[in-house]
Amino acid sequence: MAHSPYIVTGASKGIGRSVAMQIAEAGFPVIALARQSLELDEIGKLLTQVQPESRTIACDLSDSVAIKTVCEQIDESTEWIAGIVHNAGTIHPVQPLEGADIDDWSFSLRVNLIGVQDLTQRLIGKMGGASQSRVTTISSGASLRPVESWSAYCVSKAGLDMWTRCLAAESKNKNISAIAVAPGIVDTGMQVAIRSVSPELFPSHADFVSLHTEGHLAKSQDVAQLLLPLILEQTMEQSGQRFDVREL
Repeated sequence: MAHSPYIVTGASKGIGRSVAMQIAEAGFPVIALARQSLELDEIGKLLTQVQPESRTIACDLSDSVAIKTVCEQIDESTEWIAGIVHNAGTIHPVQPLEGADIDDWSFSLRVNLIGVQDLTQRLIGKMGGASQSRVTTISSGASLRPVESWSAYCVSKAGLDMWTRCLAAESKNKNISAIAVAPGIVDTGMQVAIRSVSPELFPSHADFVSLHTEGHLAKSQDVAQLLLPLILEQTMEQSGQRFDVREL
């Protein structure tokens, strides 16, 4: 019996790419969403080699019009959605909140939080019912504690944790579960972006450089492997919970 698809956002790089590949290898088609790039084209080819029904769709999750268009495409071609992995995110602006450009600050919330609501709201009619659909959001330690110069990221990730709990509460009778998972500190493009910020704007800059130079960053493939059982097998009893990869 053919599986229904999982949607993975931010699927062209890092954790999202590794998660998408491992979901496909587990037997599920993947609808991979990310901004248009060569990396998105590459992951599309790899996914279809593993699961021919997989596909990529270019989507800027800061753009409500783009989300609407993508969801219409998915709605027309998909009978039922097995799950969504909300992985797309941005760390910018890394800057003290008093000096952060409001457009940059707002952009962060649109990508990290509002786009999650927009995408899910448009697709939720294709989820749950006779079989359980599973929603996984990628959380962060920054959702629990403030980090200087990360105000937009901290606020959006804290909001995402609560959004996950709200979805879990509202969907408990619809056979839709929702969990949040913090992946730890992973060697991705986001870490490169953090290290490229001026130390004058980011007091913890030296700490993040040390994490890289001393080899303390986890590999995205290893993190995806730890995430996979929760993504594919989370129970309704687990719905609403927040997990940390380092405790699995």
